[in-house]
Amino acid sequence: MSKVEEFEELRPLLFSIAYRILGSVTEAEDAVQETWLRFDGSPVRPASTKAYLSAAVTRVAIDVLRSARVRREEYVGPWFPEPLLSDPYQDPARSVELADSVSMAALLLLERLSPLERAVFVLREVFGFGFDEVAAAVGRSEPACRQLLVRARQHMEAGRPRFAADRQVRQELAARFFDALKDGDVGALQELLAADVQLVGDGGGKAPQLAQVLVGAQNVARLLGTVFPWLIRIDVTFEAHEINGEPGAVFRDRDGKVLHILALDVLDGQIQTIRSVINPDKLGHLGPVADAWAVDREVKRARRQRN
Repeated sequence: MSKVEEFEELRPLLFSIAYRILGSVTEAEDAVQETWLRFDGSPVRPASTKAYLSAAVTRVAIDVLRSARVRREEYVGPWFPEPLLSDPYQDPARSVELADSVSMAALLLLERLSPLERAVFVLREVFGFGFDEVAAAVGRSEPACRQLLVRARQHMEAGRPRFAADRQVRQELAARFFDALKDGDVGALQELLAADVQLVGDGGGKAPQLAQVLVGAQNVARLLGTVFPWLIRIDVTFEAHEINGEPGAVFRDRDGKVLHILALDVLDGQIQTIRSVINPDKLGHLGPVADAWAVDREVKRARRQRN
């Protein structure tokens, strides 16, 4: 195959590695493009193109992550990964593990790791690379990589829920949730929420939010049941969609532009966390982005007129 054909065949894998290391669609796409430039400019064809490209994209992603850490420390409010609607890397035999590794919850756990720990964990635990390949990718010895993996596993296991929800159970619960949301049925919403549910919003200071953090089934149900019927009255629509492998929805304004997304974290038959991403910088890869401030003003006008 030509260089282009080899690269395009591996592009889904390269993006999936970079996205799990970076938590950003745009930065992952940039890392993949930089990897192509390095590959295209190299006069030597590697013995294993997969190993070469995987190592290259990992090193690029580590460098980007180190600089991104500073920006995230200065970020306004809670920080979430850029929402991913579908993972381009498909492996039917490992679809469940791959979906779990790209969930919002898993990516937020990965934020606890150092860049090297994160890269080692992603390459070894998610994609099953050998320690020799991992060592070559991150520029450390195999024993050092084993130690990095031990520490990474400890951090990840400490934060994981003890029991995961069945995929069908999650989808059915999500369908009931969004039906109740559309109707503004506070009671029905509350029944689906864990007592200590959290509603967490990522606006980055660039868009109005439902809340940065709101805790408790009654509080969350009341807010959702109050706000969303008004959004629907001004022609905001939503479509159910998996967000990072979890049940969720994409909300759009009357012109079809992306307003925000909701992702649901389901455990033990209840919704434990509702994550909202409305920062316009994190939605552009999904399509044209709505003016969330204008939508907010329109909702407020409609409520004043009704009152």
